[in-house]
Amino acid sequence: MTTAIRIESVTKMFGELAAISELSLEVPAGTFLGLLGRNGAGKSTLIKMITGLMNLTQGTIQVLGEPMTPKSLEIKKRIGVMPEGTALLEGLTAPQYLRFVGRLQGLSDEVIDNRRRELFEVLELDPGAKTLIADYSYGMQKKTALCAALLHGPELLLLDEPFEGIDPITVRVIKDLLLGLMDKGTTLVLTSHALDLVEKLCPVLAIIDQGKLVASGTLEQLKEKHAGSESLEEVFLNLMGSGGEGKLSW
Repeated sequence: MTTAIRIESVTKMFGELAAISELSLEVPAGTFLGLLGRNGAGKSTLIKMITGLMNLTQGTIQVLGEPMTPKSLEIKKRIGVMPEGTALLEGLTAPQYLRFVGRLQGLSDEVIDNRRRELFEVLELDPGAKTLIADYSYGMQKKTALCAALLHGPELLLLDEPFEGIDPITVRVIKDLLLGLMDKGTTLVLTSHALDLVEKLCPVLAIIDQGKLVASGTLEQLKEKHAGSESLEEVFLNLMGSGGEGKLSW
């Protein structure tokens, strides 16, 4: 398999609104792709369609060599997802939740518990044995969601704003963890508004705006297309516009 994700002429309509419009994109296996765009550009919608959580209005998506639909259960077992919200079962503790997730993936309790302990140690997550997820801080909930996405050793990992609400030390740990997965051949797709992090992590980039793909390639390729751009932030601003002056009248 040389292509992990193949998106062909995909459109997603919500009533009269096109959240994604005639978008095509190919992600080679083993790639670490940074998926960028302003708020409301369609990034989260695209991830939900890639993972089979949302139906397409038009077009096709292949994931790990197979057509993706909401009923593609065997493909979904090979994917890890950290969604836009944490989407956790807040009435459980983190160990209980990971037991639930791991059993859905067909893992034995012994494997689940061993991996959970290692993930907790790496991410410095120690919520207390009886503390429910509902009582965790937002950062702790994000760490728990990341543990759930990684627990079964996915071939494809999709992360929607994984660094939001995470302290700087853990950000560094997660960066190293993700780069280690890339070195092992895992395909990763990351959305983030932290362009400096994306620039350091992601060798390949795709930028969407109003549901359409407006640029893709390596950072060097994007710099060449946008003369004078010295960073990913400058490329992004050249494509999106710099916005207003950021001044108030009082």
